[in-house]
Amino acid sequence: MTSIQIDTGFGPARAELHCAEEGIAVLMLGHGAGGGIQAKDLVAVTRAAQGAGVHVALVEQPYRVAGRRAPAPARQLDESWLTVADEVSARFDGLPLVFGGRSSGARVACRTASAGQAVAVLALAFPEHPPGKPEKSRQFELDAVEVPALIVQGERDPFGVPKPGHHHELVMLAGDHNLSADLEGVSRAAAEWLGRVLRPLA
Repeated sequence: MTSIQIDTGFGPARAELHCAEEGIAVLMLGHGAGGGIQAKDLVAVTRAAQGAGVHVALVEQPYRVAGRRAPAPARQLDESWLTVADEVSARFDGLPLVFGGRSSGARVACRTASAGQAVAVLALAFPEHPPGKPEKSRQFELDAVEVPALIVQGERDPFGVPKPGHHHELVMLAGDHNLSADLEGVSRAAAEWLGRVLRPLA
């Protein structure tokens, strides 16, 4: 594992690089709003991706690097993410990028997929709406993703369940928003999907 710091317009971000033996792509994973890159589902997907021949960059947003728990505004998150994506792409010689993350990080991945030229999006525990407020849907962020996407969601997630769409697959697992009840299922879904969507690029 290699840790790098990337200067963004909103302070330094950090990325932990976990390399596969012969990587065919790079999966960037972002953390949830109040959590970090040590989240169990992110760790599980990192290992699964490496096993599938995909390098992984676990990305810490500048507000987390600075020690703050309250997330930055969406615009800052998105711009910082794209700055990190440019650096990661350069370090891996322009390999295809898959954007991903859990919860808030999944939203960032969806919003920036087009601008960052991601070839696919992996969304863990996508927060379809705030708990108890289904009328405040964020489905439009997923619907705007034009590349293949995988959404892995807990059956009892209080943040709701997004709808699958064209090229967008939904895997439902036992558990809630943290997905820790079935980490093996998370790993299996991510590895199978990565292998399938990246096969044409190998």
